[in-house]
Amino acid sequence: MAALMLAATTIMAQTTKKTFTLNDLLGGGSTYWNLQPKYMFSTWWGEVPVELSVEKAVRIDANGQRQGTLFTTDDLNEVLGEKVVRTCANVQFPYPPAPIVKVQTSREIILIDFERKAVEWRGQIQEGASELVWNPVSRNMAYCIGSNVFVQTADGERRQLTTDGTDDIVYGHSVSRDEFGISNGLFWSPDGKRLAFYKKDQSRIPSYPQVDITQRIAATYVDKYPMAGCETEDVSVAVYDVSSSKTIWLQNPKPMTDYMTNLSWAPDGRKLYVFELNRDQDFMQLYGYDATTGQKDAEPLVEEKHPKYVEPLNTLAFLPWDDTKAVMQTRRDNWNHLYLLDLKKKMYPEWHEANGGGTTCDHVKVTLLTAGDFEVRDFLGFNEKDKTALFVGNVTHPLRATIHSVKVSSRKQALLSADDGVHSAALSASGTQLIDTYSSPTVARKVNLVHTNSGKSVNLLTADDPWKDYDVPEITSGSIKAADGQTDLYYRLIKPTGFDPSKKYPTVVYVYGGPHAHNVQASRGYYFRGWEIYMAQLGYVIFVLDNRGSQYRGLKFEQATFRHLGDEEMKDQLCGVEFLKTLPYVDADRLGVHGWSFGGFMTTNLMCSYPDVFKVGVAGGPVIDWKYYEVMYGERYMDRPEQNPDGYASSSLLPKAKNLKGRLQIILGYNDPTCVPQHTLSFIRASIDAGTQPDLFTYPGDGHNMFGTDQIHLHERITRYFEDYLK
Repeated sequence: MAALMLAATTIMAQTTKKTFTLNDLLGGGSTYWNLQPKYMFSTWWGEVPVELSVEKAVRIDANGQRQGTLFTTDDLNEVLGEKVVRTCANVQFPYPPAPIVKVQTSREIILIDFERKAVEWRGQIQEGASELVWNPVSRNMAYCIGSNVFVQTADGERRQLTTDGTDDIVYGHSVSRDEFGISNGLFWSPDGKRLAFYKKDQSRIPSYPQVDITQRIAATYVDKYPMAGCETEDVSVAVYDVSSSKTIWLQNPKPMTDYMTNLSWAPDGRKLYVFELNRDQDFMQLYGYDATTGQKDAEPLVEEKHPKYVEPLNTLAFLPWDDTKAVMQTRRDNWNHLYLLDLKKKMYPEWHEANGGGTTCDHVKVTLLTAGDFEVRDFLGFNEKDKTALFVGNVTHPLRATIHSVKVSSRKQALLSADDGVHSAALSASGTQLIDTYSSPTVARKVNLVHTNSGKSVNLLTADDPWKDYDVPEITSGSIKAADGQTDLYYRLIKPTGFDPSKKYPTVVYVYGGPHAHNVQASRGYYFRGWEIYMAQLGYVIFVLDNRGSQYRGLKFEQATFRHLGDEEMKDQLCGVEFLKTLPYVDADRLGVHGWSFGGFMTTNLMCSYPDVFKVGVAGGPVIDWKYYEVMYGERYMDRPEQNPDGYASSSLLPKAKNLKGRLQIILGYNDPTCVPQHTLSFIRASIDAGTQPDLFTYPGDGHNMFGTDQIHLHERITRYFEDYLK
C-alpha cells in the first residue's frame, strides 16, 4: 500500500490579512458559494461529454476541447413559447445519439429536439405529486399523492393504483426509515412496463407526538417512530403491470418484522430480486420473484449470516453483455467488495466460513472480483467493450478514494485516476469514458475526462484556490494507534491562524464516531468543516479523529463497537487526547468537545464519563439512551434491549448525568424526527434530579439539522459557548 504523505499541508500561503466570516464558511451563508472552488456541472449525451451551466449546454470532444453550444436556456424557452426553463444545469439526454433533451419543471416533463427546435413530447405533472419517477423507454411516470400511488401513461392517462393509503398504510414511499440503502419506494422495470412499489403498514407503531408552535394554540402532530425493541412496520412489495392494469403482490411468507431491500429488476423486466433480512439483522437472503405472478423462487441465490449483523446496502448490477450474470456488493470478507453472481450456474448449497467473521451459503456461483484490504466506496458501472467493472475505492490508502477498473474475466485491476486525493466519477453510457472530479490536500478541485480502456486523461477544469487572499490556518493529518494498541486511526489537526509555537491554545475535539460516516480523508484540507477554520481564526486548535466504528475501514473496524456503543469509541478518542497532550502548544486544561447526532451522543458521553478531561462541550441532537432510538439502526448495532440489557444500561447517558462537572450545552431541533426530543429532555430531567447544570438551546420548527440562516445562527451559538467558557 502506497504511503500517504502526512506532512503539514497549508491550503494557501498566509500572505494576506483577509479573515473569514461564518457566512463565508457555511453552506447557509450568503457568501459561501463565492468562496468555493469552481465546479463544472456536466452530463453525458451517450459517449459525448456535455458541460452544463445556467445559460447553456456545451459539447466537449474526446480531447477535452469545447466544441460549441448545443443549446441555450433561451433556445429551449423559445421552443416552448414561454419562459419556464431557468437553467441548463440539470437537463438530461435520454436517447443518445438523438438530439433530444429532457427538461423537468415543477409542472411538466418535456422532451425537446434541440436540432429541429421542436417539442418531442410533454407530460404534465399532477399537482401535489411526490416521489416522482419517470421511465424514458415507456415515458410512463409514477408518483404518490399523499400515501397512495398513481401511474400516468405516456399518452396522459392517469391511473390510481391504491386507494386506502393513510398515515398508517403508506404506499410508494421509502420504508425502514431509509436504512439498508433504501431511499425511494417506486421502481420502474427497465422497459417501463411494470412498476414495483413498497407498502408499509405502520399501524402497530406508536405515534410520537411532535409540537407545532406556529398555530395560535400549539398543536401536536405525530411521527410514526418505532423505538428499539418495540413494534416495527410491516413491509410488502407489489408489482403493477401497465398493459394489463393488474397489481400482484410478492408472495413473501416471512414474518412481518423482516426487511425487504435493494429491489433489483432483471434486464427483461420479468423477475424482481430482493435482499431480505430478518429482524435481528444477522441473516440475509437474496431471492428472485416472478414479476408476473409474485411467486418466490424455491431457493435463494445467496445467504449470509454473521454473529453481529449483515447489512445489504446496494442493488444488483447486471452485466450489459450477459444478463445471466450480476454484480453484488457485500462485506462477507470484511471489506465491501464486488462479487460476480452467475445466476444460471447452480451450486450445491453448503455453509462456509467467511473472512469477515460470518458464514455464507451460495446457491449460485459467486466470484470475488475486487480482492484486497480496501473498501469499494462507489460502484460506477461497466465498460461494455472492454468488459470491465469500474469503481471508486480506498485501494492505495485508507484516506484516499481513487478510480479503478477490474476485468470481469481475469479480475485484473487498473488505476484510472491520479493516485491521490478523493475522486468521484460519472460514467458515459457504454462506459468508455468517465468524468473524474477530485480534490486533494494540495488540489482545490480538478475535473478530468478519462478514457477507461487506457486510463488516458485530459484536464477539463483546474480550479484556482478561492482562499488565496485569506489568512488560512495550517491543516495537517497523521495517525495514532487505537486503544487496542494495534489499529491505525487517522486525524486532522488545525492550528490557529498566526500560530505561535511558544503559546498554549484552547483545543476543541470535534467528534462524530458512529457508523456510516467519517471525518478525515485526503481531500481538500483533509475534509475540513468550515466552522473549524473559523475557530482556528479565533485562536483554537481543532482536532478530529476517526475512531473505530466509523466508515470505510472494513467490517471488523466498524463492529468493534457492537452492543456497547460509545465504549470503544471513547477509548479511542482518549488516545487522541493523550496525543494532544504531547503537543507543547495544546493547553490540556482547556479542552473542549463538540459533535452532532452520534457526535452529540459522544460529546455528552465524554463530558460525563471523563469530567476531569473536558472543560466545555456542545452536543447537538444527541442520542441519550439507545432504547429511545429507532429499530432499524439501533437494533443493528445494539440488538434489542431485552437481548442486551447490560449494553443498553452501560451506553445510557441518563445515569451519567450526575457526573457532569464542566459546561455542557445541548442543542436540538425542537421537531427532530431522528433523535426525538425525548432524548434531550430525559437528560435534562436526569440532570435536575442529580443537581447538575447543563444548558439547553432549541430551534423550534427545525428537525435533526439546521439549514439556511438557522445554520449560521447555530454556529454563532456554538462559537459563543466556547468563547464564553473555554477561552
